[in-house]
Amino acid sequence: MSLLGKAAVAMWWNVRPEQRTEFGDWHSHEHFPERMSIAGFRRGSRWTSTTDAEGFFVLYELEQYEVLSSRGYLDRLNAPTPWSTRMMPHHLGMVRSQCRIVASFGGGVATSLATVRLSPAVGREAELQAHLSETLGALAHRPGLTGAHLLLTDTPRTSSPTTEQQIRGKDGAADWIVLLSGYDPDAVEGVVANQLSPSALDAAGARDNPTIGRYRLAFTMTPQDVAAT
Repeated sequence: MSLLGKAAVAMWWNVRPEQRTEFGDWHSHEHFPERMSIAGFRRGSRWTSTTDAEGFFVLYELEQYEVLSSRGYLDRLNAPTPWSTRMMPHHLGMVRSQCRIVASFGGGVATSLATVRLSPAVGREAELQAHLSETLGALAHRPGLTGAHLLLTDTPRTSSPTTEQQIRGKDGAADWIVLLSGYDPDAVEGVVANQLSPSALDAAGARDNPTIGRYRLAFTMTPQDVAAT
């Protein structure tokens, strides 16, 4: 998939099995339409983990970085609906990163996704970013793959805990994020085992122990979908 815009919110969390049915209903029919109604939101996608029965990844793609601190977005975060207020405590182990998109290659929306959360080794930031940009650009058009992207967390300086965050408890944050999408999960996994493996990333300038997730697409929505309803 080609990311829409110049910024994103990337989130990982768990939902217990007994809450998953209501979560899917709320997230698809209230929460996504609410978010897609905010000026500057271009697309939202929800992904279900293929390796963790409770895991989800959600990505909001934003037109500009300034949307992260816009009144429209902050007003939503600080005035959750009653249903959202009831569901927020069930977002377990939340990792939420407000990001700049620094490299994005490919097009379309695919069904398989790998996320890699990593950090650069001290003094090797430029080296790692250059390596990842070159590698991802070459990967995006390989058979079985559709998109490859690099996001860097850059929390707005004026950011403070919102009402939604206070309901959930303390959120974690990633540092650098690689997203690799494809229509063939084996092709995605092949890259994770080779070009994006911990040893390959370490050699390119990353710290040890990146966090790798594997997901399948559950739902996606754009502002046009909200308008159509």
